[in-house]
Amino acid sequence: MEKLYKIHMGRAKCAVDLGDGSERGEYVGQDYILSRLGRPHRSISLMYCYYPFDEQWPSRISEAMKDADVSFQWDYPYDDYFPYGGGIGGSRDNEPFQQMRDVRRHGQDVTLTITMDPHVTDEQLAAIGDDLRSFGRLFLRINHEATGNWFSFTKRATYQEIADFYCRASRIIKEHAPNVQTVLCIGGIEDINSEEIVMEKEFAQAVRETDIWSVDKYMALHWGWPYDVAEPGGNSHARSAVRDIYALTKASYERYKHICGGIEKPMVMSEFNADGDVTGAYEQAEMVKLFCDILREEQADWFSGFTFYQFRDRGRLGLEIEDPNAPEVGIEQPVMKTYRELISDEWFLPEMTEQGGLSLPVTLRWGSSEDAEGIAVPLHFDGDPHFCELVFDDDSNLMIEINGRWFYKSPKARTIDLMPAFYEDRLSGPADMTLKIFAPPATGENDLSAEDGVFNYYYTIAKLPEIRILTSPVEPSRDR
Repeated sequence: MEKLYKIHMGRAKCAVDLGDGSERGEYVGQDYILSRLGRPHRSISLMYCYYPFDEQWPSRISEAMKDADVSFQWDYPYDDYFPYGGGIGGSRDNEPFQQMRDVRRHGQDVTLTITMDPHVTDEQLAAIGDDLRSFGRLFLRINHEATGNWFSFTKRATYQEIADFYCRASRIIKEHAPNVQTVLCIGGIEDINSEEIVMEKEFAQAVRETDIWSVDKYMALHWGWPYDVAEPGGNSHARSAVRDIYALTKASYERYKHICGGIEKPMVMSEFNADGDVTGAYEQAEMVKLFCDILREEQADWFSGFTFYQFRDRGRLGLEIEDPNAPEVGIEQPVMKTYRELISDEWFLPEMTEQGGLSLPVTLRWGSSEDAEGIAVPLHFDGDPHFCELVFDDDSNLMIEINGRWFYKSPKARTIDLMPAFYEDRLSGPADMTLKIFAPPATGENDLSAEDGVFNYYYTIAKLPEIRILTSPVEPSRDR
């Protein structure tokens, strides 16, 4: 082992985020997702709702009204997302907080979508801010797809009132949680010949006040799911050309920028996919790949990232389909292999920058998945390893990368087997590699007693694990 270096993990040219749980599927733990995809995401998107004045609250509405005669996903009194369990009268022992901790322990940020009753009070909004204060950088998407007409909040207020509520909620929540960045998700440009975004007059101020601009764009979607089947000639599904979706998204960004007097803000696609109900499994994968290919070909530096919706789905919008016989089991779809290859491309990988030599002990800072300090450990391999593992004697919480694959070490883990990094990318001879180690929050939350604890988490590494590398079996073969 040679000299150690400090490294910085920064932004990718295009960030990749992942939806995990919604009205269409349950939350899947980050250990499983990491094992399937081989790398963490910038952020994991969680979908919740908050309608505290409703009679059925805080039950999930589809469970509270399981015998209701419903013919469309959004026909319930409020949106069929998981109920937000915090706020006034709630508890941070409820969800989404356990999921948020799981996400952050694994070196990812949280994107929290909350659809809300536009009449919630300032005090209720402040309590949500207090809930979110210890979770580091957090993307908050309030009342997404706000220019549509399907969510319950659009039936309870005018569009101007919804836009005004977005501004009020953003201001109050960020007063209590300055770590929060708000994401405005509206229709944007929906006709390439249009000069204005949908409902520009109503939402112009929200465009100016938000931190991040967004659109949701499905290249194909069956919105009638699960109440009908998409068939040729049906009217509950649609499909677009991939390049048209790219053009509409870019036109939306340009119009948002115009509304802000030329000021640029991050532009994301908060929900992105092609629905296999419409395209079939093979063309779903082809469309996802084509969109990502366009981003690279166009060197789309105006586009900050997208959220693939979602990991496991009861329909055909997932990297996995939920097994109808065992909901905790996922059935991999062809788009999984395509997506795994795409997110390993340099365009979608976080930037790693060497910051100079170091000696132990060293205190590492975790600001976010796009601003974190780590250790680089140079390693030499005499050949293709048969064994490669790290042995710890501490309760550190670490994210570890080697040969392009990431591993998680929980505080209770003592041995981390790194061999999966070589199974599909074997060495053909001697090689020098770098082991990278980062330390996200062990509890999933920042220590607010630290001077800058709202924004940063710190962990001191006193010594490295024992690194065991063997390039032959423990005992040689007796069959040769």
